[in-house]
Order: sequence, then C-alpha cells, then structure tokens
Amino acid sequence: MPHIAYGQPRTVVTRGTDLAQSWGERAWAMERGADREAPHSHLAGSGAPAGRVPLAVVVVDREGLVSHWSTGARRLFGTAKESAIGRPVSDLLPVSGALPADQEDSPYGPYGTHDGLGPDLGASIDGGLSYPAAGSARITVLDGGRVDVLWWAYPLVGPGGQRLLVLAADAAALRLHRTGDDPAVERIAPAFALHTDFPGAEELARRLPEILPSMSVEESARIVGQVLELGYPILEFSQNDRVPVTPDWGVPRRAERKARRERLVQARAAGEPVPEELQDEGEDLEYAAVRERLEFLNEVSGKIGTSLDLARTIVEVSKAVVPRFTDVAGTYLREQVVAGEGFPDGVPDTTTMWHRVAVEHTDEPGRWDDVVPVGEAMPFPAHTPFFQCMTTGEPVLVPRISEQMGHAIASQFEKRDIRPLITGRSMLVVPLKARNVVLGFMVLLRHPERVEFNDMDRVTGAELAARAGLVLDNARMYTFQESVAETLQDSMLPHIPPRMAGCDIATRYLPGTLLGRVGGDWFDSVKLPGARTAFVVGDVMGHGLNSAAMMGQLRTAVQTMGALDLPPAQLLRNLDDLAQRLGDTYLATCLYAVYDPIASELRIANAGHIPPVLVRAEDGRSDLLDLPTGAPIGVGGVPFEAVRVRVEPGDRLVMCTDGLVEVRGEDIGVGLATLCESAAHPAASMDDACDTIIRALNPRGGRKDDVALLMARLNGIEPDDVAEWRFTRDAAEVGRARAVVREQLHEWGLVKLADNAELMVSELVTNAVRHSHRGPVELRLVRGDTLLCEVDDDDHDLPTLLSAGPGDESGRGLRVVSTLAREWGASRTGAGKTVWFELTLPRR
Repeated sequence: MPHIAYGQPRTVVTRGTDLAQSWGERAWAMERGADREAPHSHLAGSGAPAGRVPLAVVVVDREGLVSHWSTGARRLFGTAKESAIGRPVSDLLPVSGALPADQEDSPYGPYGTHDGLGPDLGASIDGGLSYPAAGSARITVLDGGRVDVLWWAYPLVGPGGQRLLVLAADAAALRLHRTGDDPAVERIAPAFALHTDFPGAEELARRLPEILPSMSVEESARIVGQVLELGYPILEFSQNDRVPVTPDWGVPRRAERKARRERLVQARAAGEPVPEELQDEGEDLEYAAVRERLEFLNEVSGKIGTSLDLARTIVEVSKAVVPRFTDVAGTYLREQVVAGEGFPDGVPDTTTMWHRVAVEHTDEPGRWDDVVPVGEAMPFPAHTPFFQCMTTGEPVLVPRISEQMGHAIASQFEKRDIRPLITGRSMLVVPLKARNVVLGFMVLLRHPERVEFNDMDRVTGAELAARAGLVLDNARMYTFQESVAETLQDSMLPHIPPRMAGCDIATRYLPGTLLGRVGGDWFDSVKLPGARTAFVVGDVMGHGLNSAAMMGQLRTAVQTMGALDLPPAQLLRNLDDLAQRLGDTYLATCLYAVYDPIASELRIANAGHIPPVLVRAEDGRSDLLDLPTGAPIGVGGVPFEAVRVRVEPGDRLVMCTDGLVEVRGEDIGVGLATLCESAAHPAASMDDACDTIIRALNPRGGRKDDVALLMARLNGIEPDDVAEWRFTRDAAEVGRARAVVREQLHEWGLVKLADNAELMVSELVTNAVRHSHRGPVELRLVRGDTLLCEVDDDDHDLPTLLSAGPGDESGRGLRVVSTLAREWGASRTGAGKTVWFELTLPRR
C-alpha cells in the first residue's frame, strides 16, 4: 500500500469514479495539496497532525449493488473492478456489519471484531442510513493474510441512483508509519469530525467541487454539502489523537516522478542494474497513463450511445468528458446534420454554418448561457483554430489562449465579450468525424489553474472524438431514416376532417415498433353523393416500405372507386382484381362501409377483416357486427357480400386493424371483447373515446403490429334539413328550380345564401335538362355544417371546366360554380351522374 504523508487536510469524495479524477489530475491534485503541506499541522485543540491515507472507494446504488469499485478497493480487497460492479454489496464489502455474521461462504472468511460508530453497514444498506457510520474489522484476504480495515460510510440522498458512499483504509499501514518519537499505537478507530473542527475548513469547502470526478456543478455541490454536514473522516489513535484523513493515492509528485524517471533512464543507458526501488517504475510511469486513458475511453464509450436520439446523444457526449477530461465542452454540428437533411457534402468552408448544440461546464451556473447560448448558428473564419480543425479533420491543441487569440475568437461574437471566459485557458479542438466527413467539432477548455492539454491529451481527445463521431452519425442516420419514414407514412395516411355530412370522425395510427414506423395499415373516408360518407380500414400483410407502397396503391384505388359510388361489394371485387394484376404478393384485408345519414343506415362489406363494433346510443350496448367474413384482397375468385345495418343518431361505429386486438399467444377473442368493452365506455369527446380504447388494449403487451383505428359518430340528418324536388326535361323548369331554392333558403333562415345558391342551381339544372336523356332531373338541398346542393340526371358524361372566350355562348356555367362555391364536384352514379356544390353557412 502507498505511504502516509502528513500535512494540511484535503478531502476527495466521489459518486461513481476514482477520488482523484484522472491520470494527470491525480498528480495535479496531490501537488496542489503538497504545496501547502506543513510538517505538523494540528486540529483545533487536538494537537494531532493530518493524515494522508490510501483509501478504497465503493459506491452502492439504491438496489444494494456496487456501482463503483475504485483501484484502491481492488488493492485492499483483492477483487477486480469487472467482478465487483453490479454485484450485491453484501457479497463483496468485507467490513464488519456488511454481511450476516453466519455467512461463511464469503471469499474473505469470518470477520474479526467490530468497533463502529453508529449502526452497522448492513443496516445502512437495508434500512436506509440517514447519518454516517464507521467501523473497523480484521479480515482474511484471498492470499490467506489478515488485514485490519477501517471504514467510513456516508448516505447519499437526493436525485441519482447512488445511495451509499463507503471509504476504507488499511489500518496496518497506519501503524507501520507511526514510529520513531510517536507513542506506541494501541488502537486505531475511524470517527467523524465536523469540518469546522480543523483549520482550513473554508478552503476545503471551496476546493471540493473542483476535484469531484464526473459530476456536474449541481451534483458535486449536493455531495459536498452532505459530506461536510455529516462529518469529515478522522482517525482516533489510542482515543487521544484525532487525525483528519486526506486521501493519498500513492502517486509520486511530479518532481519525484521526474527524478525517478531520470534515474531509470540513466541506469539503462549505463547498462547498470536497475535499482530494486525502480523495478516497477517502467510500468508505473510509462504505462499507467496509457492504461488509465484506455480505461477512461472505455468508460466514456459506455456512457454515450445509449439512445438513438440525436439530441440526447449530443448531451451524453458533452457530459462524458466534463469534468473528468475537461472543464468546458462545447459541441458544434453542421447545419445539415442538425436539420436531418442527410450526410453533408464537401469540405467545410468559411460560409458553412455551425450550430452550437450543447455547452457543458463546471463554472457557476448560467455563466456561459448568455454569452454562448445553445442553438446559435455561426460561421468561422479561416484564421481560427476551429476552421483549421474542421477543414483538416485533425485535433488542434492550444496550450494557452493568449490575449491576442482570445481577442480574435471573441470578434466572432457580436455584442458579447467572450474573452474573460477563454483567455488563459488551455484549449483542445477535436473533430467529430464519420466516414472521413466532419460532422462537427468539440471545443474543450481547461481552467487556467489546471494542467494544460498535452500531446497525450491530443491523442486521447482524437480517439474520444472518433468514437463520439460514430455514435453521432448513427443517431443522425437513425434520425434521418425516422424522418423519411414519418414523412412517407404521413403522406400516405389521409388527414380526415373531424366532421363530415351527418357524422363526426376521429382516427389513430400507431406504428408497430419504434424502429419500423412505416407499415401497411390505413384508414380513410370518402365523400359520396347524397350526403353519404364511406369509411375504410385496411391492413396490408407484412411490414416496411413494401407494405407501405402497396398500401398507398390500394388506398388510391379505394378513393377512386369510392368516388364512382360503387356499391361496397362491387368495390371490394374490383379491388381484389386490381391486387391480382399488381402481383402475387399483394394481400390485404379491408372493411368498407357506406353511411347514409338521411336514410340512417350502413352498408358494409368485408374482405377478411375483423368485424367492426357498433355502440348503440340508446342503451350504451356495444356489439361486433355479424358480417360475412369474405377472403382477403388478392386471393381471387371469392364473392363479397354487403350487409345493411339500421342505425340511430348518436350510434358509434368503431373500425380497427387486428394489431390493436391481437396479441401473440392469446386468443383474439379476448382482444375483441376488450375492444367492445372499452368502445362502450362513455367519453367527453371522440378523441377521448379513441384514447380510452388505446389505453385499454395497448398495455396488454406483446403488440408488434401496426394499429389503425377509425371511430365515427353517426349523427344523422333530420328530415327537416333535407329538401328534394324533381323536374321534367323542360327548359322552363329552370325558373321553377330557382324559385323553390330561394323559398327553401328563406324558410331555413339562410337568406344571405339565396342569391349565389339560386344562380348556381340555375346553371346546374340548365345543364342537366340539356344533357338528360329520358329521366327526370332531381334537385336536393341538405342543411348541415354546410349547405349542400346536388343535381342528378341520367347522363353518364361528367362535366368539365372550360375556358370560355368573349364570343363563346356556353362554357361559363361551371366557371361560375367554381368561383362562388366553397367546394364542388361531380361523380358517376348507377343511374347517371351527380353534380354538387357546397356553401359555407353564415355565422349566427
């Protein structure tokens, strides 16, 4: 174990990493403390010197598992970090009270006597320690030797997964070094003293946050506050001397290390035998830093890339290096990367816009926020280190930012003086690359009093940036692909209006998995003549882009054939024929329903789909409609049947795909029963009703398929809101049509619409009388959310919008309708065609 030094007390505590931060910072922290050492520092009133003690550090999470096992713990207890992390602390921590006394299978054997302060450590883990505890024990280590162990335990409260911080030391080393004039040590015990009990308390409180590893300012302040409040660890010698404990990692000071290295080099150059005390110097000095850098990179790699979310990945990369490697980390990404526009092309230049996406630091909160706010975009001129890094793709090291360089960098920030934040600091700019393309860069800064970045740091930073670049590129590609998938899905799924003639509609679409947002499920609605509406729900078999492409073709075909007012069974028949012509792999289920709000009926045809649910408004009863199942679209040669279902105003129709009700390993009947039950649940709105269904069925687990849900409340249209007339094929009937329309609108209180409606009805009835063959011309007015006017005749040729010249005697009728109407159209019917228009109702 390392030696013990005596001097001014300094304390280092941790939550999840070694007490001293990293390879260079360990020596840095020790040297800064050594500069203030005095041979005989004393506690107030105690006359005892401060002790620098090699400590083992263990952190226990809220589940009672080891989350940190320091190098000192490995040396003291003989268990490697890889074997300790994640194991129950009761299996590893060899201190009295940590394990039941009768646990004989511990690798450390039975424990010796316990001499503790406060409750035992086992009670702290199981019962929730609210104050510190300390103790000592004699243990048997793996090599059969006996070791006296002293330990201190601090409860950690607040946010985060850490629950207990344990410090342990080898008591034998203390006895070994207290020789000479010191009195014989009969007993050494761990204890606590408030930080106000020894000189330098203010200095301790101020310096602690700077040397806490891998913590933000808020986290370090929280932990420091707890340790100072609970008590500084001390040693009691023979119940007389009280010595504050200062962690000592046994790392030689820089001057000592340099002298040892020179002696080693001289011995090797002269061909002399290497002195015994320098036998391990090669490994300690030449490989320790490299080993610790690899450990750091491995640790950082485990902290980043936990998510494919680009924003979260950026934050992970920034927090992974502060404060362990640097004090300030600013991350910049190219504009194309932030916008998710794919991989950026070409080498960056002075016009390339860079977005500041994250700033992590250990300065006081808010110090950087106003000067370098996250989200700002800016270019960088050619004379800056940032431009050199992003164009060469190599790290740029600036040992210290001079006044001149600080002024040059600050000139890029308009109306903000950044010089106080950067001047005098050591800077390292590392590129974030993937596939030899610079996606961004990180600006790393260290405080002026901290050791400068060196060439080894440059190599470490480059490796860190390379790993971070790959992680960011993976997140970027996922974000880009996710954006493409969402765009494709959104373009294929319709945006159905919440209200149509005589009904309210609400829909939901859920992708099957987070990585597969594109699927073959769809829903749709089609406006039909006669104030009718068609509802469609379909499910293409399979997943991915192929299913989505097939879904898009079938949805377009349904829209087209629905606009032709084909009967439901005939429409499915035509859709089946189309699927067979498109290919053998085109298979889909489909449910097609036509709602007539005037006749208060549904006509439904099914092609291998799960049946819909009809919720009756009268008593709230919900039932699966009994429909002929039919065969999926694409099978061919199977007839389809349509069923008429009487409905009442307020009834609700629920149509969905099987992904909502089908769970692997469970009978689909269970899901259908749950669907009926949840659909009947009263809700304040249609959206609330859909959400109730989703909540009831989604938590059942096991859902891998897409979900499409369409709910329609069938409000109906009252007979008083419908007016119909029939006219003969006589030109004189046009005047009568104008008269009855004006009269009806006066009766409905829609006088403001009378002039325009009369003019457009005159044009449509004139065309119908002129082109009708034998049958009469029918005129219908429907008052709903809009005023709908429909004119039917027995001519199958649809009218077209023409460009009439000044001398033309015809061709202006539809131009007038197109100009005055809110919406208009024409569709074929079984008897001929329907031409219609809508007018917006005036506000009351």
